[in-house]
Amino acid sequence: MVRIIPMATSFRPSLSSFGFSTSSRLGFPLSTFNISRTVTSLHVGSAIPQSQIFGLNASKLLRGGEGNAMGFNATGNIAHASTSAAQENVLEWVKKDKRRMLHVVYRVGDLDRTIKFYTECLGMKLLRRRDIPEERYTNAFLGYGPEDSHFVIELTYNYGVDKYDIGAGFGHFGIAVEDVTKTVDLIKAKGGKVTREPGPVKGGSTVIAFIEDPDGYKFELLERGPTPEPLCQVMLRVGDLDRSINFYEKAFGMELLRKRDNPEYKYTIAMMGYGPEDKNAVLELTYNYGVSEYDKGNGYAQIAIGTDDVYKTAEAIKLSGGKITREPGPLPGINTKITACVDPDGWKSVFVDNIDFLKELD
Repeated sequence: MVRIIPMATSFRPSLSSFGFSTSSRLGFPLSTFNISRTVTSLHVGSAIPQSQIFGLNASKLLRGGEGNAMGFNATGNIAHASTSAAQENVLEWVKKDKRRMLHVVYRVGDLDRTIKFYTECLGMKLLRRRDIPEERYTNAFLGYGPEDSHFVIELTYNYGVDKYDIGAGFGHFGIAVEDVTKTVDLIKAKGGKVTREPGPVKGGSTVIAFIEDPDGYKFELLERGPTPEPLCQVMLRVGDLDRSINFYEKAFGMELLRKRDNPEYKYTIAMMGYGPEDKNAVLELTYNYGVSEYDKGNGYAQIAIGTDDVYKTAEAIKLSGGKITREPGPLPGINTKITACVDPDGWKSVFVDNIDFLKELD
């Protein structure tokens, strides 16, 4: 769980905190966990001038003490090969790691109002709620099934803050429903806001609709048959789609499930995830032609993902060009191990140790 303060610049860990913060219960700033940018230095020997080569005997060339026939120091070659192999192993490990999208975190201005809307209009269940008065915030977890097997929403209400800037970078959440029209009628009856009436998606046949919750967060309703993961999408806008795809494949171990270009409407989407869209929550990345940067506001926070090893995860993120914002290790005061990062566009994610996550749910 994440402690999210009004200006979206600080996160405080609590007993089930999966995020990160700039201040901790121990009284020192988590920002002091400096990002490690250490890169192994590889020693490469200098090329030997011709005038010297002809004066060297064969034994010296073979020994490599003063330089070998190829002009490189033998120790440097070994170090380079060893480092490359280690990096390859880490990136290969990412593909085999047991990962799952756990929850998405964002801020709301009236927790009771939002819970009412999500349960009555969207059919979610309130899974748990906890108030932390000494830190002046409350969290609520909502979804369509238990947290140990479903992707869920973590809402954060900070005392006295009733409005947030959602920004232009966040797109929407996706919910799969069996009857979009019926769901929209229910939402209208409850006073909800429908921003796109039910109908086929542009360029396709899937029936969709768009609604807004009381805080202005958009939800896309997608008509599908029964699915084990109704909360099925988080859509974020990015400035370079190929760069983002490469990052999420390498650093996050996600699979590119599909990619679709829509030149008529000047945008391209890519669906990334850990399994088929009809059975798993996915990340939908959207690139709008010619737009390289977005205002992210202070409402949307981050996605939490489970991993078997936060230390290897952090290493893979660094190797893939990501920025670690919280070095891997246990949260102060509790034993849950996490690491946090931002992608090339600045979108935040936190990785949580799988075993520690399950222990917290107990």
